[in-house]
Amino acid sequence: MYTDTLTNLFNEFQFSEQLLRPVIATLILVTAIVIIRAILSKFIRKSVRSTDLRRRWFVQTRNVLLLLMVVGLMLIWAEELRTLALGIVAIAVAFVVATKELIMCLTGSLVKSGGSAFSIGDRIQIKDFRGDVIDQNLLTTTILEVGPGKFSHQRTGRMIAIPNSLFVSEPVVNESYTHDFVLHVFTVPFKREDNWHAAQSALLESANRHCADYVEQARRYMQRMSDHRGIDVPSADPRVTISVPAAGEIHLIVRFPCKSGMRSFMEQSILNDVFQHNDFTPITKQTKSELTEQ
Repeated sequence: MYTDTLTNLFNEFQFSEQLLRPVIATLILVTAIVIIRAILSKFIRKSVRSTDLRRRWFVQTRNVLLLLMVVGLMLIWAEELRTLALGIVAIAVAFVVATKELIMCLTGSLVKSGGSAFSIGDRIQIKDFRGDVIDQNLLTTTILEVGPGKFSHQRTGRMIAIPNSLFVSEPVVNESYTHDFVLHVFTVPFKREDNWHAAQSALLESANRHCADYVEQARRYMQRMSDHRGIDVPSADPRVTISVPAAGEIHLIVRFPCKSGMRSFMEQSILNDVFQHNDFTPITKQTKSELTEQ
C-alpha cells in the first residue's frame, strides 16, 4: 500500500512538472512582451513628435507584440493543444458513432421534406411497409398498415412507426400522388385453356358500368393534374389488358379510375359482379359441338 501511494505521488509530481514548464514559459513570455512594450512606448514618446505618427507607431507596435505573444503561446502549448485536439476528435467520433441512427433519421427527414415525396393522407410503400400516412416528424413517419401484400387495400388495424433513416437509402412508392382520383390496377389470373376472352369482356363491361357516374369527372381531374404538374397522365378510361407471365397462363390486368378511398370497394364490386354471373371454365370439344348444334 505504501508503494502504491509513492507511485501515485510520483505520477502526480511528474504530471505537475510537465504542466509547470509551459506555465513558467508563458509567464516569462508575457513578462518579456510587457517589458518590451513599455520600452518601445517610452522610446516612441520621446522620439516621435507628430501626434498622428506616434499614434500609428503605438498601434503597429501593439499589434506586432500581440502577434508575437500569440505565436509564442502556440509554440509553448503545442503539445498540450495537440493532446486536446486529439481528445476532442475522439469525443466527436464517439458521439457520431453513438448517434449514427439519430443523425440518419434527421437526414432522412430533410431528404423527405426536400423531395416532397408524400404528405399526410397519402398511401406509400417503402421496403415491406405499406400504408396510409397519418403523422410525420423529424425522427419517424407513422402509417396505418394496408395489406396483406402490396395488392390488397384493406387496413390491417396495425400502426407502424417507420424511422426516417429508411428514406435516405430506400425508394418510396406513392400510390396517391393524384390525391382525389387514382388509377387502380388489379390482376385476375387464368389458365390458357380458360375462357379468358369472355372474362376480358365481362371485366371491361363491369368496370365501365361501375365507373360511369364519375368517369368524366375523373378525366377532367387527370387533365388538371397533367397541366399543373407538367406530366403525361394516362387515360382515365377503364381498360383490360393481357399479360403472359408464364407458359400456360393468361393474366388480365384491370385498370380503372376511382376515388382515392374506394379502391378496395370498387375492386371487390367488379369481381363480385363478374364472377357471380359468369363461368369461365374451359370450353371442351363437346361443349363446342353443343353450342354449334344450338
